[in-house]
Amino acid sequence: MAASKLQALWNHPAGPKTIHFWAPTFKWGISIANIADFAKPPEKLSYPQQIAVTATGVIWSRYSTVITPKNWNLFSVNIAMAGTGIYQLSRKMKHDYFPEGEAKPAVATE
Repeated sequence: MAASKLQALWNHPAGPKTIHFWAPTFKWGISIANIADFAKPPEKLSYPQQIAVTATGVIWSRYSTVITPKNWNLFSVNIAMAGTGIYQLSRKMKHDYFPEGEAKPAVATE
C-alpha cells in the first residue's frame, strides 16, 4: 500500500521529478525565515517586505487551485506565506500605530 502511494507521488505531474515540486518546496524557506522573524522586534520589520510576502501568498494560493495539475505543495506554502505575512504586518502596525507605552491623558474626577 505504501509503495503504491509513493509510486503515485513519484509519477504525479507535480511530483519530485518536476520543477512543480521543487520550487514550492524551496519556497518553504521564506515561510520558515518569516517564522524565525517572529522573535525580531517589530520596529525591525519592513512593510514592503511583509506586504510582498502576504500578496505573494494570497495571489499564488488562488493560482495553485486553478492550474492543472493541482499543486497542493504550492497551495500550502503560499497559505503559510500569507499567514506569516499577515501576522508580521499586524505586529508592525500594532507597534507603529497602537503603542502600549504611551501615557494616557488624565481624567479629572470630582
